Amino acid sequence: MTGKERRQQLLDVARELFAEKGFDGASIEEIAHRAGVSKPVVYEHFGGKEGIYAVVVDREMRHLLDLIVSALSAGHPRELLEQAAHALLEYIDNSTDGFRILVRDSPVASTSGTFSSLLNDIASQVEHIFGLQFSAKGYDKKLAPLYSQALVGMVALTGQWWLEVRKPKKEEVAAHLVNLAWNGLSHLEHKPTLRRPK
Repeated sequence: MTGKERRQQLLDVARELFAEKGFDGASIEEIAHRAGVSKPVVYEHFGGKEGIYAVVVDREMRHLLDLIVSALSAGHPRELLEQAAHALLEYIDNSTDGFRILVRDSPVASTSGTFSSLLNDIASQVEHIFGLQFSAKGYDKKLAPLYSQALVGMVALTGQWWLEVRKPKKEEVAAHLVNLAWNGLSHLEHKPTLRRPK
């Protein structure tokens, strides 16, 4: 196995272990054992548990942020909301281990490298879109940060809940999120659907 292949193998094993046991429950010994190598090999590639954890978290954050940002590329504001909500639920569904890692408290993170900082990055993208829409419709553009944080927080917390229950289906969850965000409590639809099914 080349050095690059070994590094990827260790990252895959560590990702699975961190998702299963969390940072505190995982050990270099177990990462090495599952990978079929000695502990010094893990230390050689990553310097320790904090190093391999930081790389795993960074990769997951970049992957999720890329998915969300690409979902916010074009369309009517309601469609953008649908795309963003669906993209997060799709990530949770397809990268369950990665999402579990992201929502756990990170012992190596401070102001960056946390799920909270990732949500702030996503909220910044949403804020930009809201700012353009608010200006076009005559609303106070200064409120765009408040609305973007509220919307991203609502979708993220619902995603954490859905991670465990997995019901209803992600398309239905996304439709209900959009229903609440778009229509508000006073105008909820009884059976919402996504305008652009995924």
